[in-house]
Amino acid sequence: MWHNYINATSIDEVIRVLAEKRDRARVVAGATDLILELERGVRKGVDTLIDVTRIPSLNQITIDEDEGIHLGALVTHNDCAASKLIRTRAYPLARAAWEVGAPQIRNRGTIAGNVITASPANDTITPLMALGAKVTLVSARGARVVPFKKFYLGVRKTVMEPDEMLVDISFPAMSKSQHGTFVKLALRRAQAISLVNVAIILDLKGETVRSASITLGAVTPIIVHATKAEKFLIGKKLNEKNIDQAAELAAKSAKPIDDVRGSANYRSEMVRVITRRGLTAIRDGKEEAGMPKKPVLLSSALNGNGQLQDPVYFPRNNIETTINGRKYTFASGHEKTLLRLLREEGMLIGTKEGCAEGECGACTVFLDGQAVMSCLVPAPRAHKAEIVTIEGLADGEKLNPVQEKFIEYNAVQCGYCIPGFIMSGAKLLQEKPNPTRNEIEQAITGNLCRCTGYYKIVQAIEEASKV
Repeated sequence: MWHNYINATSIDEVIRVLAEKRDRARVVAGATDLILELERGVRKGVDTLIDVTRIPSLNQITIDEDEGIHLGALVTHNDCAASKLIRTRAYPLARAAWEVGAPQIRNRGTIAGNVITASPANDTITPLMALGAKVTLVSARGARVVPFKKFYLGVRKTVMEPDEMLVDISFPAMSKSQHGTFVKLALRRAQAISLVNVAIILDLKGETVRSASITLGAVTPIIVHATKAEKFLIGKKLNEKNIDQAAELAAKSAKPIDDVRGSANYRSEMVRVITRRGLTAIRDGKEEAGMPKKPVLLSSALNGNGQLQDPVYFPRNNIETTINGRKYTFASGHEKTLLRLLREEGMLIGTKEGCAEGECGACTVFLDGQAVMSCLVPAPRAHKAEIVTIEGLADGEKLNPVQEKFIEYNAVQCGYCIPGFIMSGAKLLQEKPNPTRNEIEQAITGNLCRCTGYYKIVQAIEEASKV
């Protein structure tokens, strides 16, 4: 899929390579979108990937003296969902981040990557637009700051030049008088792309709206403001009549298409429904209903990213890594995914390929302490990293408690998806030794079983937590 791969250690190194390679290079962080784009031919002519996950300080969430929140280019969806700052001062973004994919995807996928991919169905763009976000782009020519409203040109199109790197996303923190939420409608509760979504931020004085920001996703080529609904609400109370009228006006801002997932008429009607739902939740003080206070992350080492002292170029260098406590050196496989490296070079075939697009979870492994979908991780990211596969979960001859309970409670069916389920369950118990049933269900939202139901699987993990 690519020929050259660089584990960069500084922004200067990244922009130097981008200036040289331009359209033939892409910056990679989570890679959850990029690998699929390369496989499907969406990004043509790319022969070099520049991995920025080892650059210090890019994974920080901060607030400055002017009450501006900053997200570094490596801030992941799970970082946002778990951040106290984001949850209290930018709640719609925290909610949207938590709604993305599954824990394994959220551990790798970055907010910056979501922004750059520029799909109108990408969940986090909608609240960032509502928050008035802007991005900082750097290149060998200098830096420039671009507001979101000028950043997007169309579906998967932005103003970014081939030699630019996004290093910061910033937006004003919500004030005490501002209240907001994010509502998503999809075809299932997890691992689903938005049919439509809405982000709402209202500045309230008592029961009266002083200002409103309502943005809609997946209904036009770019994320749009429902400007007529925003203007209508100013100076009005959030009563049933005004909420209904604002929702109607929001629906008129949508210009959706017909496709296999839903008709244009259905999407327009659902814009009305979810806008009404969001406004009602804010009025009733229930905008955070359904969002867990401590979401399952499937991580015991947030942002553990195996720092490097100097950049490493592949195939010039071998991939040197640690898998299940054993040192490995791979002279080949740098052009593959981590899943294929483990199976084809490492001969560790317990990790399965079920979909190769981050949907089924059969390829779940631990990378630097985080559960990830190995089909969406470039193999060179394994360099100097710590990896655990299903083969390394047992302690010698003694099985992991999750493995034992899967056998005892007959949770093993055809067996194909089971390694992924066991890895998710084991990481959950590292993170939360006494999980609730809801937390167990959260933990396996990224794992699909094609044989039957999930009751025995949930029960096995539940019983393992009691060991």
